Amino acid sequence: MSDFLDTLAMDAVKTIERGYYQNIPTRSHPKISLKTAIQNCKTNAVITEIKSASPSLGTIRSNTNPAEIAKAMQSGGAVGLSVLTEPIYFNGSLEALIQARSAVGLPILMKDIVIVADQIEAAAKIGANAVLLIQALFDRRCTEMVVDKMIVYAHAKGLEVLLETHTEAEFEVAVETEADLVGINNRNLATLKIDLNTTQQILQNYRKQGKTVVSESGIKSPSDLQFLRGCGADAFLVGSSIMLTEDVESKVKELVNTP
Repeated sequence: MSDFLDTLAMDAVKTIERGYYQNIPTRSHPKISLKTAIQNCKTNAVITEIKSASPSLGTIRSNTNPAEIAKAMQSGGAVGLSVLTEPIYFNGSLEALIQARSAVGLPILMKDIVIVADQIEAAAKIGANAVLLIQALFDRRCTEMVVDKMIVYAHAKGLEVLLETHTEAEFEVAVETEADLVGINNRNLATLKIDLNTTQQILQNYRKQGKTVVSESGIKSPSDLQFLRGCGADAFLVGSSIMLTEDVESKVKELVNTP
């Protein structure tokens, strides 16, 4: 029986086939390391996410101006930006990342359902510094390459890799790869349910093996961030709770400066 992750993968194929990632001019952009920015961060390393919709919430923010939101996030102290480029379920766009890139000097992660090399090439062309890969998609053989080859390809294009996991088995595999960052998604992409204890459970049972670990999804408040920091997460990817607030800069500051 298929679940929502299978649906995401099938629709990613349709997006690829219609040429969404093709014929993109290369834009010059700064070479910045998201991993280094996290390691050097003196406050909470919050990666803020620009997205206007999600499968679980529907429309999050109407009339999104990626450049203005990116500036507000940077002013709030974000260590980096994640920009949704998946167009069907997240209402993302490659143009949103291009606009954010032109507005700020922070490292930018392209967040999408990446299953082929053309998507990685597109990320490099539009100004991303890192790209999201999802371990479960490799395990389900939805991708054109195995995970190690996809990471090598991304590195060859000048991109860092955030390899996302959700289970202990996925995390155990991910920390042995050459991924620059390993993510723990508190949202189960198969069911869309969120449980912050996912990060706690995985980090209690498995060593990080020197990897920089990013806890993703479900972070709404300073107490959520404190809990995940106590579990051993090095950085925190926060999207919906920031995009839902009127004052983006203040919300980011609140999370960044949480003691």
